[in-house]
Amino acid sequence: MSSQTSGLLAKLGMLRGLGLGAPLLLLSILAMMVVPLSPVVLDLAFTFNIALSIVILLSVVNVMRPLDFSAFPTVLLMATLLRLALNVGSSRVVLLHGHQGPHAAGQVIESFGEFVVGGSFAVGIVVFVILTIVNFMVVTKGAERVSEVSARFILDALPGRQMAIDADMNAGLLTREEAKARRDEVREEADFYGSMDGASKFIRGDAIAGILILFINIVGGLFIGTMEHGLDLATAGRNYTLLTIGDGLVAQVPSLLMSVAVAVLVTRMSRAQDIAGTVMKQVFAQPKVLGVASGVLGLVGLIPGMPNLVFLLLSGACGGGAWLLARRAARPPAEPVETPKSDKPAELSWDDVQPEDPLGLEVGYRLIPLVDPRQGGELMPRIKGIRRKLTQELGFLVPPVHIRDNLELPPNGYRITLLGVPLASGQIHADRELALNPGRVFGTLEGIATKDPTFGMEAVWVERGRREHAQSLGYTVVDAATVIATHLSHLVGEHIAELFGFDEAQQLLNGLAKSSPKLVEDLVPKAMPLAIFVKVLQGLLAERVSIRNLRVIAEALAEAAPRSQDPVVLTGAARVALSRQIVQEINGLDEELQVLTLAAPLEQVLQNSVATGNAALEPGLAERMHTSLVTHAQKQESSGRVPVLLVPQALRPILSRFTRQTIPALRVLAYNEIPESRRVRIAGAVGA
Repeated sequence: MSSQTSGLLAKLGMLRGLGLGAPLLLLSILAMMVVPLSPVVLDLAFTFNIALSIVILLSVVNVMRPLDFSAFPTVLLMATLLRLALNVGSSRVVLLHGHQGPHAAGQVIESFGEFVVGGSFAVGIVVFVILTIVNFMVVTKGAERVSEVSARFILDALPGRQMAIDADMNAGLLTREEAKARRDEVREEADFYGSMDGASKFIRGDAIAGILILFINIVGGLFIGTMEHGLDLATAGRNYTLLTIGDGLVAQVPSLLMSVAVAVLVTRMSRAQDIAGTVMKQVFAQPKVLGVASGVLGLVGLIPGMPNLVFLLLSGACGGGAWLLARRAARPPAEPVETPKSDKPAELSWDDVQPEDPLGLEVGYRLIPLVDPRQGGELMPRIKGIRRKLTQELGFLVPPVHIRDNLELPPNGYRITLLGVPLASGQIHADRELALNPGRVFGTLEGIATKDPTFGMEAVWVERGRREHAQSLGYTVVDAATVIATHLSHLVGEHIAELFGFDEAQQLLNGLAKSSPKLVEDLVPKAMPLAIFVKVLQGLLAERVSIRNLRVIAEALAEAAPRSQDPVVLTGAARVALSRQIVQEINGLDEELQVLTLAAPLEQVLQNSVATGNAALEPGLAERMHTSLVTHAQKQESSGRVPVLLVPQALRPILSRFTRQTIPALRVLAYNEIPESRRVRIAGAVGA
């Protein structure tokens, strides 16, 4: 016996391990529609159905946001199937054994029927019809409409929301992992509301089925009771009507609970919130509202003939609540203790000579809420995200951004400074959001037309409530804090070399000395002074080359320094050592690299100029070469590739400086900077 029990338990464990619990439950529910059920089983099943509906409703009320209950559509389907299976099983029992009396279908159905009917079958039918109308016409129909509209708006806004996530990631506001989690959340939200749109039809069909089953059981019971069992019409009507109404109510009450659960879930906001706390805060925590309600109830309570005591009691309760809330709001906050200041002016010292901040952000007075965390400002966390991203990408600590207000700026204006010198400025609207035109949109927007301060794209400042509408038309919508953060990130990337100095270089050397002390000892100051080392790293950063592989750079410099102390030559040696990293950042894992080259006559002219020590170009030649480079670079960008110009080693520094500001997307590489594992395909010749 023990061996058989052990074998049975082992098989059950295998079934559970295979994940067959849900299929077996579904098959059991479907079997209830075919297999006859005893009254005892029906009592247990109906009680379990009511308990399940209560648990689901409470779970929906207590969940923080709809996506936290992502399995709700499936749970709704299973609960609906369970109710229908019980309706079929109870109808079979009612029609087969209803002639035996009201107890034939179990105590649950009998109790519900007698409690509601109360001796009048007409009252029972009316109550059942009212419950069904409330469920079908009010709760279910409203929840179905909300689900349909929510699913449509979520799906229409999906492309714009994904583009906004990409923009936040490019601006440094999100890491790759956070962006991936946001995209997954957006997709899950779209799937959830799409499923809820279809799942709402289950409740609608369940309500219709309840009405039809009621009339079918009454008519069928009268026919079976009088024709097959010889009951008189009054007895058959009493027995079958009682059982049918009890059966319908036992099924309709859980159906109403599930309908309310669906309505509560689809009418909630997508963000996390405690629904009970939110309702209390937004409805019952306003003293003015409670005060007005108290006055109205008091006036009604003074009218003769009205239930004065009830109205006056409620008026007093509302008035007391309004008084307590008003008193709490009027309580003054604790004032900080200020230390007494001396009226005698302090003497000037060197502490009064403040150095210029490496990075600064000045804002007008209307933009102060964006940078004040106490007022819900989001700009400070965004800027920290930008610094974190740039620090990880470039390989050194980007200095903090000093933010201050400037009354000389326009109220909506801001200005970004580098070492005290203004770099760029712009104007934004803190109470609106910026809808960017990515080049293909499906309509126009009402708002304030402008241009994106970072890239010069056409844009419109729209009201915050029109965000989803703008995204559905194909616009990329960002808030005001993101506009400033993106502008700051772009400018810092362009001028990153100016933020790198002696202190940063020494910190990098100190960190490298922990793992390679001999390398650092032989490099600085034996092989080269710190100033040359700083110049080399600044040259790499100016050409958007990360210095995070500091050991590779240091080894290349230690090898090349005995031959030359020229920072340009040393930068070229470091670039050759970092060639795999440079090409990887440009071309990814693609083995073939498409490049532009110089036509032979133009290359010969440039090399002769360098050989004679005269790197200046004739203005007409420089203009024609620049025009040709712009044309070829735009053609490469339109095909989705980073434009690359491949030139001899001697020409690379000159052409890199020539194109750095005017053609920022163009990357200039030397022949010896191409790794052996990459194939080169010439896409065009400049100056041909």
